[in-house]
Amino acid sequence: MGLSDADIATIYLTLQLATTVTLLLLLFATPVAWWLAKTHSWLKGPISAIVALPLVLPPTVLGFYLLVAMGPNGAIGQFTQALGLGTLPFTFWGLVVASMLYSLPFVVQPIQNAIEAIGHRPLEVAATLGAGPMDRFFTVVLPLAKPGFITASVLGFAHTVGEFGIVLMIGGSIPDETRVVSVQIYDHVEALEYGQAHGLSGLMIAFSFGVLLMLYTVQRKRKALGVLYGG
Repeated sequence: MGLSDADIATIYLTLQLATTVTLLLLLFATPVAWWLAKTHSWLKGPISAIVALPLVLPPTVLGFYLLVAMGPNGAIGQFTQALGLGTLPFTFWGLVVASMLYSLPFVVQPIQNAIEAIGHRPLEVAATLGAGPMDRFFTVVLPLAKPGFITASVLGFAHTVGEFGIVLMIGGSIPDETRVVSVQIYDHVEALEYGQAHGLSGLMIAFSFGVLLMLYTVQRKRKALGVLYGG
């Protein structure tokens, strides 16, 4: 069965959400990953645990506490209301905030691993040549850590596309506002519309397979180049 207009709208909204979350997460996660890769502070352990918490925490638990925090009586909700923005639950930007928190480890950890793999020597050499901190980051770190940033972007985007529990808790199922693909599939199943559910589910399977295939292909090529050039 073909996709309905409502299905296509949910696909567009899901892609919009995943793109927004990925771009914002790259901006937020990069300094966090840099600090985790370079620091010797005792706080590294607790901060790393907080970043990785969504990997083991049920999404409904995180969604519940975010719903409370972003509600009219929560700290975030009172702050956004003071700014004249209202509350975030059951809005697109509420989904953005929740998705950023839930996808955080999928972006931070690949970037952190890539930065740690660079080591100190290339940065020290660049510093002796007169490169400032920003120059070293853009001319040394970014090129050398490029595979980590690519992996982080792909995983962050794909994980956001596949979210269900937390987006349902924070956004509900509002057409053209918070109803993403995973929620639309759930609604189809509840309505016994198995044909439509099959169509969207098939797209999700194909998308997930494509993401994993791309990641494994990139990693295999990277290892092959490392062997070829003695890396």
